[in-house]
Amino acid sequence: MTEARTVTADVVRVDFGGCLVKWTDGSLVRARARGKLMGERKALGNAVVVGDRALLETPGADPATSEPVIVGVEPRRNAFSRRAAGRQLAEQVVAANLDQIVHVASWADPEFRPGLADRIFCQAEHSGIAARLVINKVDLAEDAGPAEDPASILHDYERAGYPGHAVSGRTGDGLAELLEACHGRRSLFVGHSGVGKSTLLAAMVPGLELLARQVNSKTGKGRHTTTAAWLLNPRPHVELVDTPGVRSFGLWGIGPADLDRSYPEFRPFLGRCRFMDCSHEREPGCEIRRAVERGEIAARRHESFLKLRAELMHDQSQERLRRGGWM
Repeated sequence: MTEARTVTADVVRVDFGGCLVKWTDGSLVRARARGKLMGERKALGNAVVVGDRALLETPGADPATSEPVIVGVEPRRNAFSRRAAGRQLAEQVVAANLDQIVHVASWADPEFRPGLADRIFCQAEHSGIAARLVINKVDLAEDAGPAEDPASILHDYERAGYPGHAVSGRTGDGLAELLEACHGRRSLFVGHSGVGKSTLLAAMVPGLELLARQVNSKTGKGRHTTTAAWLLNPRPHVELVDTPGVRSFGLWGIGPADLDRSYPEFRPFLGRCRFMDCSHEREPGCEIRRAVERGEIAARRHESFLKLRAELMHDQSQERLRRGGWM
């Protein structure tokens, strides 16, 4: 009987009860998880996620030709999470061991809205992960697009500390610079449904469909549809994590009292307001509002902060009622 070996491999995709892992030679292998990693629903949950460095036992001499068993994961250097869907508070870890978050939005069809961008950037700040903004579909005719140009949007976010790119997945404009910004980094791409993220990635990564077929041949899925996060390694030193289009994004681990610390451009002014518990909305002597008036903080970011803070306060109140048995 061959003695079991312990090896490590990157997790490329996670399905209901198993994973796809990539060996150092680039080959993809299905792996099953040890029972202790499975939750009550017999699913991995947050125990193993895309980007993890998995610890596997394999009974054969060649780990690529025998079915490995995931027995654990190496410590994560970071994790990007969101609030899981449903009424109860629960964390959903999207991916781990990331170098940056790339939020893909569109200039038009659909028009850019700051709400999702700011939620994603707040979560990235909370997780200690760098982030950048990509405005897609800049090729649309000016008379068909919004009155505000992409440069104005990107300027506001660059002032907040987030590098930006104006690109077109259809024409290829700006994609070389974006790909260069991903070189040497593991980048998680996330955006609303309909912003053209899949088209953008396909233009950035020639042969994406071939990579998808390789993954799907192992998972048993059909044609390439992004229904779960998966890790692509299209060329040396470039790792892209594709995620399904999102309709909403709930924050995890951030409350109304500490939301302002997740806005990096707010930080130089925090602690300087007249009131220690300033909400940065109507109180006199608010340094954040003064910075907005001076143009040091973008008005769109401040407005988005107030809206998001109100939503978090509502969610917090609802959760207290639920736990108190009043709902």
